[in-house]
Amino acid sequence: MYNAIINNLGDYPFRKLEKLLSNVKTPKNITETIMSIGEPKHHAPGLINEILNQNISNWNKYPPTSGTPSFRKTVTNWLEKRYNLPSNFINPDRNILPLAGTREGLFMVAQLVLPNTKVEKKPVVLIPNPFYQVYLSAAIMSEAKPVLVPANRENNFIPQFNELSEDTLRSTVLAYICNPSNPQGSVIPIESLKKIIYLAQKYNFLLVSDECYSEIYFNSAPPGIIQACAEMNVSLKNILAFNSLSKRSNSPGLRSGFVVGDDKLISLFQNLRSHCAAVQPLPIMAVAEALWQDEKHVEESRALYSQKLSDASSIIGNNFNYKKPDGGFFLWLNVKNSFEVTKKLWSEEAIKVLPGTFLCRPDKDGCNPGEEYIRVALVHDRETTSGAIKRIVRTLSH
Repeated sequence: MYNAIINNLGDYPFRKLEKLLSNVKTPKNITETIMSIGEPKHHAPGLINEILNQNISNWNKYPPTSGTPSFRKTVTNWLEKRYNLPSNFINPDRNILPLAGTREGLFMVAQLVLPNTKVEKKPVVLIPNPFYQVYLSAAIMSEAKPVLVPANRENNFIPQFNELSEDTLRSTVLAYICNPSNPQGSVIPIESLKKIIYLAQKYNFLLVSDECYSEIYFNSAPPGIIQACAEMNVSLKNILAFNSLSKRSNSPGLRSGFVVGDDKLISLFQNLRSHCAAVQPLPIMAVAEALWQDEKHVEESRALYSQKLSDASSIIGNNFNYKKPDGGFFLWLNVKNSFEVTKKLWSEEAIKVLPGTFLCRPDKDGCNPGEEYIRVALVHDRETTSGAIKRIVRTLSH
């Protein structure tokens, strides 16, 4: 006996990729280059080991679900500086909660509002299409109705929630956005963020902003949902933002993140997590404090991503209907057939990419908007990355 809803999840994208390539052999004389997963290969900051060693005595202590006061204050200080927030807009004791990375938090947050009904209808969860798989999984496991909102080239890869029907918005209990977006790398302008906030507060649904790529950008720093609330001079009612050290500090193995926003929801989330969730160990929390206080390693990493993106843009040129991303470290390339190209690159060049089909659901016309795309992660060193992009262009030009 088990929960049959789990069957509706399907395989995770990387499991699907494993199956797709299971019978495809790579050339024996070429080293494999894995560009399918957003796992940073830049050096993790050296201070990690130093801080861990300083806090070795704390491994034998249970960490509090709410985190330490110094962790919450450090995150508050970072938010105020990064987003130019008014002092006291964020209360470190009421608006901040640590997470063991953001994935489990983004999934679990749905349980704050689901299951639920609005106007006697099945609750709706708004999800950009393409999307990070966890958004859809959270909706499915909560038995909500996922509504996939197009984020395509025509709208600069930004979902237009304001174009949804009144009936849909009235039934919405949760909406996810990702800024910068994964996989397209588009940044939602602050005026657009304000419009989404207005909808969330007017129609009383939870707006979740996934900002884990916020520190990887190539022009101006992307605005945040908390920043938009401050500029609107509105409360954080119905608003939660998520961020982590995985991309910012090249430290996905730390599993360290946080959520900030609506104090009532944070209190409920803390209670929920105290029953079932992993909590950052105290030595990890001490490391996180040091990393959020240090911008030098972030600037160095961002400069390297900028160099790699510049290289890739020059190599790609006008191929693949290419649009240079504003942030993040993915390329979203139109190659016409994502499955065939993925298999071709693996079999001929030992380059593993992710078919865009795995990051989307079919639209109302039955067309999968990722069917023609592949996602390529620029996570390796500059030489490896540019070499792989050259091979992709050469192979697909034949």
